[in-house]
Parts: sequence; C-alpha cells; structure tokens
Amino acid sequence: MTLPRTFRNSALVVSAATALTLSLGGTAVAEPPGIPTPTEAEAQLAELTVAADGSMDGYDRDLFPHWSSHDDNCNTRELVLERDGDSVETGNDCYPTDGDWYSEYDGETSSDPSEFHIDHVVPLGNAWVSGAAEWTTDEREAFANDLSAPQLIAVSAGSNMSKSDDDPAEWQPSVEEYHCTYASMWITVKHKYELTVDEAEHAALEDMLATC
Repeated sequence: MTLPRTFRNSALVVSAATALTLSLGGTAVAEPPGIPTPTEAEAQLAELTVAADGSMDGYDRDLFPHWSSHDDNCNTRELVLERDGDSVETGNDCYPTDGDWYSEYDGETSSDPSEFHIDHVVPLGNAWVSGAAEWTTDEREAFANDLSAPQLIAVSAGSNMSKSDDDPAEWQPSVEEYHCTYASMWITVKHKYELTVDEAEHAALEDMLATC
C-alpha cells in the first residue's frame, strides 16, 4: 500500500511528543493542535473520498497500540491530560497530581484526571472501516497516538463512552457550540490519513460546518 502523504512511522509520534513537552513548560495549552479554520475544513471535506464503510471483521483495539511511551516517564495519555488541563501539576511518573479539566463535548468539569478519558476524535473502529484495516501495526500506532493533529482530546468519561466508535451521523457533542470545531477536527484527521467518509457522515459534517 502507498503510505498517506503525512504518514511515515511511529517515530513521528515520539518527536511530536518531545516538542509538545518542551513547548508546554508546565502550562496547559487547552486544546488540540492543528484545528483548521472552517474554510480550510470545507476544502478538506470536499477532497475526502465518499465510500461505504468496510467490514469490522478482524478489528481489535489492540491493533492500534496506545498509549505510547515518551520522554520523562510520560505516555500519550498523560501528555494530553497535561496539555488539555488547567494549572496541571505532575509527579515524577508524569501522572497529574493537580489540575482542572473541562470537557468540550458536554461541559463537564473535574479536578480528578481519572474521571477524564482521552478521546480519539476519529475513533479507532471508525478508522478501521474507513481505511486503517489496510495499515501496518506501526501505522495504526502512530494514528492512535498522534499529538500533532487534533486527533486526541481530554473529555469526560461519560461523553467518551457515549460516543464509542460512532461517526458524526450517529453521535455529536451535546454542547452544540462545539459542533463546528468538532467537525473541523474530524475532517482534518480523516484528510491527513486519507480515510474515507460514508454518505451520512459527509452530510452530517456539512451540517455541522454550517454552524460555524
């Protein structure tokens, strides 16, 4: 298979994580990187291939290894918790010892990091049926730990479990004001990894962008 244009290997994840750690300097960034403008998202949506979803046969979350280890005893989950929280402090093991988190999906807040999940904006199961079934394990690991695109976000456990592997035709954040941003993130991740969208998904993304 021909690798997607921005897809090389899991080493990119490590270098992105290192850059993130350096840029944080102990201060939370509060949102994923690389969110396109609505105009950019519209252009990217027009370039996506519309096709029926493939089969879930053979799918297993373990085929998308996460959370990858990084520098300073950190893993991907811990880096996202630090990035997306407010006034986050961490211990020597990189796990947050203090901080506050706000879930963009449903408006929930917590000072307990265990109550927040790291959501894959494009779920692993959806990625599988839209192209990732043909990837290598290393490629799927890079996707599941991508810190350079808006693919990972800290949200409430309830919203993450409610979403599961659904696409925007099946699930959308309950905070309607976030629909524009959510659609933009979804589109740019699918565009980066050259994943397909089905017809209902495409229509839902168009409707969400119309709220921008």
